[in-house]
Amino acid sequence: MSVFADPDAFFAAIPAQGALAGLDLGEKTIGVAVSDLRRSVATPLETVKRSKFTLDAARLLDIAKSKALAGFILGLPLNMDGSEGPRCQSTRAFARNLERLTDLPIGFWDERLSTVAAERALLAFDTSRAKRAQVIDHVAAGFILQGVLDRIAVMRR
Repeated sequence: MSVFADPDAFFAAIPAQGALAGLDLGEKTIGVAVSDLRRSVATPLETVKRSKFTLDAARLLDIAKSKALAGFILGLPLNMDGSEGPRCQSTRAFARNLERLTDLPIGFWDERLSTVAAERALLAFDTSRAKRAQVIDHVAAGFILQGVLDRIAVMRR
Protein backbone atom coordinates (compact mmCIF):
# COMPACT_ATOMS: atom_id res chain seq x y z
CA MET A 1 0.00 0.00 0.00
CA SER A 2 1.42 3.34 -0.94
CA VAL A 3 -1.42 5.62 0.23
CA PHE A 4 -0.92 6.72 3.82
CA ALA A 5 -3.79 8.28 5.77
CA ASP A 6 -1.46 9.40 8.57
CA PRO A 7 1.25 12.01 7.79
CA ASP A 8 3.75 10.30 10.11
CA ALA A 9 3.33 6.99 8.26
CA PHE A 10 3.91 8.84 4.98
CA PHE A 11 7.06 10.47 6.39
CA ALA A 12 8.34 7.05 7.46
CA ALA A 13 7.71 5.64 3.97
CA ILE A 14 9.59 8.25 1.94
CA PRO A 15 13.37 8.20 1.42
CA ALA A 16 15.51 10.62 3.43
CA GLN A 17 15.98 12.94 0.47
CA GLY A 18 14.24 13.74 -2.77
CA ALA A 19 11.69 16.24 -3.96
CA LEU A 20 8.04 16.00 -2.99
CA ALA A 21 5.00 17.32 -4.84
CA GLY A 22 2.05 18.99 -3.15
CA LEU A 23 -1.29 18.81 -4.91
CA ASP A 24 -4.34 21.01 -4.42
CA LEU A 25 -7.17 19.05 -6.06
CA GLY A 26 -10.06 21.12 -7.28
CA GLU A 27 -13.02 20.18 -9.42
CA LYS A 28 -11.61 21.94 -12.49
CA THR A 29 -7.88 22.15 -11.77
CA ILE A 30 -5.01 20.57 -9.87
CA GLY A 31 -2.49 22.95 -8.34
CA VAL A 32 1.02 21.50 -8.27
CA ALA A 33 3.99 22.60 -6.18
CA VAL A 34 7.34 20.86 -5.79
CA SER A 35 10.05 20.98 -3.17
CA ASP A 36 13.78 21.16 -3.53
CA LEU A 37 15.75 17.93 -3.00
CA ARG A 38 16.50 18.80 0.63
CA ARG A 39 12.83 19.48 1.30
CA SER A 40 13.18 22.96 2.69
CA VAL A 41 11.25 25.13 0.21
CA ALA A 42 8.01 24.54 -1.70
CA THR A 43 7.75 26.20 -5.08
CA PRO A 44 4.45 26.55 -6.95
CA LEU A 45 4.90 24.85 -10.33
CA GLU A 46 1.76 24.79 -12.43
CA THR A 47 -1.99 24.39 -12.55
CA VAL A 48 -3.20 21.33 -14.44
CA LYS A 49 -6.58 21.81 -16.09
CA ARG A 50 -8.56 18.68 -15.23
CA SER A 51 -10.06 16.52 -17.94
CA LYS A 52 -10.11 12.73 -17.56
CA PHE A 53 -8.36 11.04 -14.64
CA THR A 54 -6.00 9.18 -16.97
CA LEU A 55 -4.83 12.42 -18.60
CA ASP A 56 -4.56 14.22 -15.26
CA ALA A 57 -2.56 11.34 -13.77
CA ALA A 58 -0.33 11.14 -16.85
CA ARG A 59 0.62 14.82 -16.40
CA LEU A 60 1.33 14.30 -12.70
CA LEU A 61 3.47 11.25 -13.45
CA ASP A 62 5.36 13.23 -16.11
CA ILE A 63 6.10 15.84 -13.44
CA ALA A 64 7.13 13.08 -11.02
CA LYS A 65 9.59 11.71 -13.55
CA SER A 66 11.04 15.05 -14.64
CA LYS A 67 11.47 16.27 -11.04
CA ALA A 68 12.59 12.84 -9.69
CA LEU A 69 9.89 12.98 -7.04
CA ALA A 70 9.99 10.85 -3.90
CA GLY A 71 6.26 11.20 -3.16
CA PHE A 72 3.00 13.09 -3.48
CA ILE A 73 1.12 15.00 -0.79
CA LEU A 74 -2.54 15.70 -1.50
CA GLY A 75 -4.29 18.49 0.33
CA LEU A 76 -7.18 16.99 2.28
CA PRO A 77 -10.08 19.48 2.29
CA LEU A 78 -11.43 18.87 5.78
CA ASN A 79 -14.41 20.86 7.00
CA MET A 80 -13.60 23.57 9.54
CA ASP A 81 -14.79 21.28 12.36
CA GLY A 82 -12.33 18.58 11.21
CA SER A 83 -14.97 16.31 9.71
CA GLU A 84 -14.75 14.89 6.20
CA GLY A 85 -17.22 15.75 3.49
CA PRO A 86 -17.66 14.80 -0.17
CA ARG A 87 -14.52 16.67 -1.28
CA CYS A 88 -12.41 14.56 1.10
CA GLN A 89 -13.97 11.41 -0.33
CA SER A 90 -13.12 12.47 -3.88
CA THR A 91 -9.54 13.33 -2.82
CA ARG A 92 -9.13 9.89 -1.22
CA ALA A 93 -10.57 8.26 -4.37
CA PHE A 94 -8.11 10.21 -6.53
CA ALA A 95 -5.25 8.94 -4.33
CA ARG A 96 -6.44 5.33 -4.62
CA ASN A 97 -6.65 5.65 -8.41
CA LEU A 98 -3.22 7.30 -8.61
CA GLU A 99 -1.77 4.55 -6.40
CA ARG A 100 -2.58 2.04 -9.16
CA LEU A 101 -0.29 3.92 -11.54
CA THR A 102 2.76 4.66 -9.39
CA ASP A 103 4.88 3.17 -6.62
CA LEU A 104 5.51 6.60 -5.12
CA PRO A 105 4.14 7.08 -1.61
CA ILE A 106 1.01 9.24 -1.43
CA GLY A 107 0.04 11.11 1.71
CA PHE A 108 -2.54 13.63 2.86
CA TRP A 109 -2.18 16.99 4.59
CA ASP A 110 -4.89 19.09 6.19
CA GLU A 111 -5.39 21.89 3.70
CA ARG A 112 -7.88 24.00 5.63
CA LEU A 113 -7.30 27.65 4.85
CA SER A 114 -4.49 27.01 2.32
CA THR A 115 -6.47 28.74 -0.45
CA VAL A 116 -7.26 31.62 1.91
CA ALA A 117 -3.55 31.95 2.74
CA ALA A 118 -2.65 31.84 -0.95
CA GLU A 119 -5.25 34.50 -1.77
CA ARG A 120 -3.93 36.77 0.99
CA ALA A 121 -0.35 36.34 -0.21
CA LEU A 122 -1.32 37.18 -3.78
CA LEU A 123 -3.28 40.22 -2.61
CA ALA A 124 -0.27 41.35 -0.56
CA PHE A 125 1.74 41.33 -3.79
CA ASP A 126 -0.99 43.35 -5.50
CA THR A 127 -1.68 40.56 -7.99
CA SER A 128 -4.51 41.35 -10.40
CA ARG A 129 -7.75 39.41 -10.16
CA ALA A 130 -7.12 37.75 -13.55
CA LYS A 131 -3.59 36.69 -12.57
CA ARG A 132 -4.80 35.43 -9.17
CA ALA A 133 -7.32 33.20 -10.93
CA GLN A 134 -4.52 31.71 -13.04
CA VAL A 135 -2.12 30.96 -10.18
CA ILE A 136 -4.24 30.47 -7.03
CA ASP A 137 -4.32 26.68 -7.24
CA HIS A 138 -0.59 26.10 -7.53
CA VAL A 139 0.12 28.78 -4.94
CA ALA A 140 -2.30 26.96 -2.59
CA ALA A 141 -0.43 23.71 -3.40
CA GLY A 142 2.74 25.53 -2.32
CA PHE A 143 1.16 26.36 1.05
CA ILE A 144 0.09 22.72 1.48
CA LEU A 145 3.54 21.41 0.62
CA GLN A 146 5.33 23.98 2.77
CA GLY A 147 3.29 22.81 5.76
CA VAL A 148 4.54 19.28 5.14
CA LEU A 149 8.14 20.44 4.71
CA ASP A 150 7.97 22.43 7.95
CA ARG A 151 6.65 19.35 9.77
CA ILE A 152 9.47 17.21 8.34
CA ALA A 153 12.02 19.82 9.51
CA VAL A 154 10.61 19.74 13.05
CA MET A 155 10.70 15.93 13.06
CA ARG A 156 14.37 15.94 11.98
CA ARG A 157 15.40 18.07 14.99
